[in-house]
Amino acid sequence: MGRAAEMLGVTPAFLRSLDTAHLIVPQRSPGGHRRYSRYQLRLAQRARDLVDEGTSLESACRIIILEDQLAEAQRINAQLRQDRDS
Repeated sequence: MGRAAEMLGVTPAFLRSLDTAHLIVPQRSPGGHRRYSRYQLRLAQRARDLVDEGTSLESACRIIILEDQLAEAQRINAQLRQDRDS
């Protein structure tokens, strides 16, 4: 967790708060250390950017979740259009 926090320029407490908010739930090593995927680190960076702009952490998490859902819906729609046109 310390390395991830350092890479993002945040505190470990910030990353724990994202876990508490269920935005990112990292895997655990056998020793119990949090392990973040690249995708989770991108979400954490997005959350940090929004918080730095003055958005509350709760709102930032909700925005990120909605953005992720929108991207997935757009991907599905594009695939359905491609399948229909084939």
